[in-house]
Amino acid sequence: MTNNDRINLIRRISELEGLTDHERSALLGLLREGKTYGLVWEDKPEAVEERLRNKLPVLTEVKERALISDSKDAPNHILIEGDNLEVLTTLAYTHAGRVDVIYIDPPYNTSNKDFVYNDSFVDKEDTYRHSKWLSFMSRRLKIAKQLLSEKGVIFISIDDNEQAQLKLLCDEIFGANNFLASVVQKSRDSISGDLLFSTNHNYLLVYALKQSIIFAHKEEFRIPSVANEKAFKNPDNDPRGPWKLNPVDGPGGERKGNPYYTFLGITGYYRYSKEMMQKYYDDGLIIKRKNSLGKKYFLSQALSKKGDPPTTWWDDAGTTTNGTKLLQKILPDIIFNNPKPIELITRCLQLMYKDATILDFFAGSGTTLHATMQLNAKDGGRRRCILVTNNENNICESVTYERNKRVIQGYTTPKGEHVAGLTENNLRYYKTDFVPSEPNNTNKRKLIAAATDLLCIKNDVYREQTVFGGRRLKPAAARYFDDGKTQMLIIYNEQAVDAFVKVIGEMDVTNRIKVYVYSNNHYAYTDNFEPVAGKVEVCALPAAIYGTYQKVLKLRKRSDNISADAPFAEETPTEAEQATHNIMKKEVKHD
Repeated sequence: MTNNDRINLIRRISELEGLTDHERSALLGLLREGKTYGLVWEDKPEAVEERLRNKLPVLTEVKERALISDSKDAPNHILIEGDNLEVLTTLAYTHAGRVDVIYIDPPYNTSNKDFVYNDSFVDKEDTYRHSKWLSFMSRRLKIAKQLLSEKGVIFISIDDNEQAQLKLLCDEIFGANNFLASVVQKSRDSISGDLLFSTNHNYLLVYALKQSIIFAHKEEFRIPSVANEKAFKNPDNDPRGPWKLNPVDGPGGERKGNPYYTFLGITGYYRYSKEMMQKYYDDGLIIKRKNSLGKKYFLSQALSKKGDPPTTWWDDAGTTTNGTKLLQKILPDIIFNNPKPIELITRCLQLMYKDATILDFFAGSGTTLHATMQLNAKDGGRRRCILVTNNENNICESVTYERNKRVIQGYTTPKGEHVAGLTENNLRYYKTDFVPSEPNNTNKRKLIAAATDLLCIKNDVYREQTVFGGRRLKPAAARYFDDGKTQMLIIYNEQAVDAFVKVIGEMDVTNRIKVYVYSNNHYAYTDNFEPVAGKVEVCALPAAIYGTYQKVLKLRKRSDNISADAPFAEETPTEAEQATHNIMKKEVKHD
């Protein structure tokens, strides 16, 4: 019997007439005894959930920490300081269905003070140790699923403490049919001699949002095959990047009928016609070395060629020791336990798209952003990365941010070696902030004012202008952002709508302007914007934000009118709904 069959039967039993309460309870009890397959745990409440019932999270930029490149094409990366459940809630508005790669390295629940639940470490004596971990992960992974694009993939590092539970949890959330692999990653080289077994591996669970789409593009799901990258040099500073020489003479040339001629004084059987050789020479690709000729083969070309399908045994994706040594070179005064090796993250990213949007909401030391920027520099990618971490022990400011700041600006290792900065990157720093959840007029206006940074992140446009259509703006009435590619107008004062419509009507608009307008309900003043409908995309705020948060937090609105007493007030369930809930809820069990 499927869950839907069970729910329908529960409803029918609840609605049957002529049954006593005892008979009805007995029938429902029989359904309750039915065996089901899956993961069962007791859901444990989390303090942050209660906070989210009374306050709505927003993001506020710490402008003095922004690192902005001189390059207009630099990708925008984002670091967010805050509880990741609160931040994921905001990302559900800005990035729903838009994240291509999620990599996370969550707490492994080892009982060695690595997992905090409701401000307390969970130790091995905690009866509900596994339930707390599963509750914690389930809430975050369910939102993460909503963020994945249709071609999205999530990579999760884990060890034996929770691997089995996490696999079942992910089967439930992402669907067992969307499971791609359980990669075994060699995580350390040394051997622990005081143990019965020396554990030298971790796991990497890989799930797709839609496995069918990944398989449709399986030829792209390959790791670039480059036998020896060190062989590629750039002695002549070729703007096309490092290169090595490949032979232009054809093996078995005479036997294979290769053309025979003299070029640059050297006679032989060549792979290419004389006309093509001349073209390559004119393009600076043919190099003469003593009595031989060679053609430049660029590292970028090698990286564009995909190799064999990835295996599920990764013994060359770095170890914890690699991660520690690299971090000590960048931040020699910082002690950080078990940073992930950059090689592991790089290998995950190489499997995906060069223009991917990447998210890591257990960012730790910030390896994921470092890997993103380094890989972009290497293969010409346009990947964008979002990091999320709390600031426990000042980790976000002193480790995550500081590491990537030095990677962007350049740094000197303790041995005096200078490492050039990856300067063609932008990094913006945000913190979570809150507005009251009760949607009275005052709080609604607070929310739309505080949502400006959310809208910049959502539309990837940050360059604010003080003039719109030749008119100077009053910030209390509206703000305008334009980076030459995207235009975004936020109207805080709805009484100014008609004035802006008139200005837009006089403007030459190539791409539609994204217009967000304050409204007390869902109405976006579409009638007013009708004369310029072809020039704008209009959205009413804060209704769109309330709607997203209500969906993510799984709380019910009293009605569609957001001016009700509370945006997420729960309705009283019907008797049938309550019976369904009682049957389908997870049973209370000790771990």
